[in-house]
This record gives sequence, C-alpha cells and structure tokens, in this order.
Amino acid sequence: MKKTLFSLAFAALFCAAGTQVASAQTMMTPGTVLVGGMAMYPAKNIVENAVNSKDHTTLVAAVKAAGLVETLASKGPFTVFAPVNDAFENLPAGTVETLLKPENKATLTKILTYHVVAGNLTAEKIMAAIKAGKGTATFKTVSGGTLKAMMNGPKNVVLMDESGNVASISTYDVTQKNGMIHVIDKVLLPK
Repeated sequence: MKKTLFSLAFAALFCAAGTQVASAQTMMTPGTVLVGGMAMYPAKNIVENAVNSKDHTTLVAAVKAAGLVETLASKGPFTVFAPVNDAFENLPAGTVETLLKPENKATLTKILTYHVVAGNLTAEKIMAAIKAGKGTATFKTVSGGTLKAMMNGPKNVVLMDESGNVASISTYDVTQKNGMIHVIDKVLLPK
C-alpha cells in the first residue's frame, strides 16, 4: 500500500513538473533559445537579450565599459561569438579587472570587437564556408582581425584566434533581430 501511494505521488509530481515545462515551452516564441537560463527572443536585439543571460554578465559589463552598447543595439546585422563568464574567469588573474579600467578602453574594445563579424552567420553558413574552404573558413572581425573556423567532429564548430587559441561553440543560432549569437567557451584574443 505504501509503495502504491508513493508511486502515485511520484507520478503526480512528475506529471505536474512536465506540465510546467511544457507550458513554459509553449509560451516561448518560435526561434527562442534559452541561454543562461533565460529566453533569448528573436524580436529583441543583441544587447536586449544578452543583458538577461546569467552566463554573460562579464561580457555585458565589458560591452558597457567599452561603450559598445549602442553599436550592438544598432541595425547590424552582426554575428557575435559570446564568451560565457567561465571563459573570462579562465583568463590570467586580474585580466578582466585590468581591461575594465577606463585607461584600457581601447584594448577592451579591440578584444570585444574581435568576437564580432559583420553579417548574419548561421551555423549552417559557417559549416558551408568550412566545407568550401576544404576544412577551414576565415572570417574578418569588426576589429580588423581574423578568426578561423574548423570542424571538430561532424557537428561541432571550433574557432581559432590569431594566437592559436581555440574556442568551441556550445550554443548555436541564437537569432536576434539584428544578427546572431553563438555562445563560446573561451575568450578569443587578437594579436
């Protein structure tokens, strides 16, 4: 009897949780992706969405310190390779704090715009460029540098910066009204 009651209670709890998840998913606009536990809506711009991601608080603070909010909220389109907080935390100790100082605004701006490519690059377009380039695609960044994209396995794109550091894309095709965000696990650095 106890087992039956426990099973029924567990089943009811599981169904209720499933209903809440289903309700939340049906309320999301088509094309909406969860990033940092928050919905990224295709009708919002890059800045309007990024400020809600708990995984991108360091990136948002850096964008504000560099004075790039207005640019990334503009018409675009832009493709942003957005490093998560852990990516910034894995930089040498004190790097982020130093970059956020007003006297280092030019360096911070160069690093942030190195993560931005003009245009709307979906994962499909990036993979097609890699295929056309026989394994490597090169993209010019807004900062004037270059990023190389390659496949790491059949479905995983990695980016290599000018120093040879590699970042993996963990979340693809987060559609914005002014472009696209791809979440990455490392901070890319220009030469």
